[in-house]
Amino acid sequence: MGLSEASGSPGDTQALLTMELRRRDYHVERPLLDQEQLEELGHWGSATRTLQWRTWFRCSGARARALVLHFLPVLAWLPRYPVRDWLLGDLLSGLSVAIMQLPQGLAYALLAGLPAVYGLYSSFYPVFIYFLFGTSRHISVGTFAVMSVMVGSVTESLVLNGNSTDTVMKQRVQLASTLSVLVGLFQVALGLVHFGFIVTYLSEPLVRGYTTAASVQVLVSQLKYVFGLTLSSRSGPLSLIYTVLEVCWSLPNANVGTVVTAAVAAVVLVLMKLLNDKLQRQLPIPIPGELLTLIAATGISYGANLKQFKVDVVGSIPAGLVPPVAPKPQQFTELVGNAFAIAVVGFAIAISLGKIFALKHGYRVDSNQELVALGLSNFVGGFFQCFPISCSMSRSLVQESTGGNTQVAGAVSSLVILVIILKLGQLFQHLPKAVLAAVIIVNLKGMMKQFTDICFLWKANRMDLAIWLVTFVATILLNLDLGLAAALAFSLMLVVVRTQLPHYSVLGQVPDTDIYRDVEEYSEAKEVPGVKVFRSSATVYFANAELYSDTLRQKCGVDVDSLLSQKKKLLKKQELKLKRLQKEEKQLQEQGAAAKVTSVSVSVSTSESDNVDVPKEMNTGKELGNAAAGGENAREPNASTLRALGLLQPDFHSLVLDMATLSFVDTVCLKCLKNIFRDFREIEVEVYLAACHTPVVAQLEAGHFFDASITKRHLFPTVHDAVVFALQHPRTSPASPVLVTKL
Repeated sequence: MGLSEASGSPGDTQALLTMELRRRDYHVERPLLDQEQLEELGHWGSATRTLQWRTWFRCSGARARALVLHFLPVLAWLPRYPVRDWLLGDLLSGLSVAIMQLPQGLAYALLAGLPAVYGLYSSFYPVFIYFLFGTSRHISVGTFAVMSVMVGSVTESLVLNGNSTDTVMKQRVQLASTLSVLVGLFQVALGLVHFGFIVTYLSEPLVRGYTTAASVQVLVSQLKYVFGLTLSSRSGPLSLIYTVLEVCWSLPNANVGTVVTAAVAAVVLVLMKLLNDKLQRQLPIPIPGELLTLIAATGISYGANLKQFKVDVVGSIPAGLVPPVAPKPQQFTELVGNAFAIAVVGFAIAISLGKIFALKHGYRVDSNQELVALGLSNFVGGFFQCFPISCSMSRSLVQESTGGNTQVAGAVSSLVILVIILKLGQLFQHLPKAVLAAVIIVNLKGMMKQFTDICFLWKANRMDLAIWLVTFVATILLNLDLGLAAALAFSLMLVVVRTQLPHYSVLGQVPDTDIYRDVEEYSEAKEVPGVKVFRSSATVYFANAELYSDTLRQKCGVDVDSLLSQKKKLLKKQELKLKRLQKEEKQLQEQGAAAKVTSVSVSVSTSESDNVDVPKEMNTGKELGNAAAGGENAREPNASTLRALGLLQPDFHSLVLDMATLSFVDTVCLKCLKNIFRDFREIEVEVYLAACHTPVVAQLEAGHFFDASITKRHLFPTVHDAVVFALQHPRTSPASPVLVTKL
């Protein structure tokens, strides 16, 4: 019965399919190839490399147009914008994001240690710049809690607190805007030199552990607004711990009115979010719970005059835009370290979120152009007294879920914020800061959920769990800048350690196939008699080359060093014996010559000479001569074999090194491989390399790996080719290279 006649349950179909496949006779035959024959058959030649710098200096109209469209993407997609299909969705999405951006901008300005109005500035200028230069259609650029708390830690540590309140605020604003300019310069420079790949060194566990720790930092920083406390400013390592202890000691002095205001606002916000989650499918846009809470809190604060209960409010919010202010370059030196950390973290968050939406909606995000776009947003914003920005996870989700299709949604939200800055900002002067703190804390829910990563990573990958935990603990204890550096250093160190401790295995052949697998994992895989196949799960380089060599000797079951040492001692002993015999022979020859001169004067008859016995000394000289001749024969290859020396031979005659995981070759790897060839040949084992990639072969050639004794005929495209060749050409003499004939 054929497959077309199969019917019934899926189990029956699977059984019939298995029977059909077993019945078919698949036969594949190809010639046995080594590397030299493969290159000859495939006409191998070095790949022609295009010098990239030559294209940089070409000038043409098409190239100029391509550069303009590359660095100003809005000119590429805006002329083709489908107004009828996308405009309504972008308008609704932009309005929804603006409604969220207003309370978050006011709240996150407090995180940065700045007046609330500067959060509105940071929600307008950078967003509009990103509309022109960004490539992601769905991320919402603007204020973000992690970035704000990083800025706040910088302003806390560098501002002199002995001055008046107004002077301190001016210093903070100046520092934050200068920091934004420097962050923008870093990001633009990294984008222009195509350094967008730097984010690949920030693994997902590292980023999630870092943002979780940052959310804890944000939570602690808002406790003073929730309880109405006046705390001393702290920065540097362990500042978070000291702040928590100070809050605990100061709790008896908490303002009851402030605590009640924050608690009521938090409950209302949580209920609004739960209602939005429940009615998500029925509502075209989410209920603006944060905006409604801010409006209600402002009205209650104004009507009930909460100031009389010592509830701190936002205060004066000037209407209109501020003129641009140049940064202070003399502050760059003290901000450069923090600026680089903020630049990398901001880009990592933005590009990771942007790639998620790009994959979901089927378009491409250019990481280098994203660096340029974020950098220009921060750079231009810094001149208008904005603090560094990135993208918000919550706002981006709202922008995508409410029908946003392009960066037009971001432009709409920035225009709404502009209207608020010009006309409506003054209405929020009586807004309690405790309400803004409640907005921030409630919005941390998403990042706080990342604590569940611990359980998931415990089951999935312990190494990633270690990265997550070290990042979290280091960021909590050392603060955000030093914590990121420590986490990155630990992550890279862990990569080195993992490549230093790969999995080594001896391979065996799966019956009736040309497939080779670890004999410890596959019970049916059997070692080929006379041939050892060895493989490493990681590339061989300076950090693990010595371990590779040691493990190879251990897995082969031969004490190579001891065997070589014994062989060397025996050969040296033979050489000393040979020299001694040659010296004695020379002495006897001299004595024989003297005796011959004496015997010339003696007249002996022929008959008498026939009966004269040969002197004992002459016989001894003959024996020594023969021994000397035997000693000379010790130099022959057959006299220096392990068997001739009385040493135990290895139970295999060939060693195949599976180099499929070798991705590059350094000088230490070259030296390690040469030593392996030399040592195993000394114990009468021939060595072959298998499955080397073409770039690796080219690097071996460039490193002068091949010589008279190691040629490309010791390289094979597959392990099976090497094993078959080793079986056909077992090594018989350790002193001469293997004679390879074309198959």
